[in-house]
Amino acid sequence: MSKVAIEMPSKGGFSKICVDVVRWDGVILRADTRAIEGPIIADKNCEKIHYIAPNIYCCGAGTAVDTEAVTDMISSQLTLHRYHTGRESRVVTALSLLKSHLFNYQGHVSAALVLGGVDITGLHLHTIYPHGSTDTLPYATMGSGSLAAMAIFESNYREGLTRDEGVELVAEAIRSGIFNDLGSGSNVDICVITKGHMEYLRNHMTPNPRTYVSDKGYSFFKKTGNICSFLIYFIPKCVIVIFGRY
Repeated sequence: MSKVAIEMPSKGGFSKICVDVVRWDGVILRADTRAIEGPIIADKNCEKIHYIAPNIYCCGAGTAVDTEAVTDMISSQLTLHRYHTGRESRVVTALSLLKSHLFNYQGHVSAALVLGGVDITGLHLHTIYPHGSTDTLPYATMGSGSLAAMAIFESNYREGLTRDEGVELVAEAIRSGIFNDLGSGSNVDICVITKGHMEYLRNHMTPNPRTYVSDKGYSFFKKTGNICSFLIYFIPKCVIVIFGRY
């Protein structure tokens, strides 16, 4: 499945990503790693697959801070629930908490989610829209690259896929989103969830790496500092005296 998983810039930005999932004897989530802020690529390698519980993960599209805040909040509630009951979290519990929270805000919390997991009742894959409606499907996509990804699923998905076939299918769907949608890009992350086990394949594929780096390196003019990847301009202080007062 795809994790649209966005670990977007913690301050803001949009996660225009494609997300999808495949079920076999487990659930596969996958996502690209591009986060944008308007026409600017804010992060080339963000994480869009969010932890909900040891057996449940969630991919998110929409506004970065909203998807992160919502999934972190529900993850915290499920942790307390597990401590209280001593039982494994169920996917339907996470689904109910997420859709109830989003419905309360009537779409103003911009989090479009694909929720997948394996619990005592079996395999589960759900989509949750920002206004709180949900779908339960054998495969799903979400985000700006979702149409391109869905085309791959509708052409190639079948019942009884093996793990390797499922991973290859979701990787191909993500690549389709990456190359056909400007809001999606960079790398492919994959999360494989089976009964009692989770495998997270970070940067499983890098379909469009950076192709050019100047041999001369990069230099900056004076009074410019390169700190934490941000360009900072140092401007001399000016003191203006008016009527003898500063």
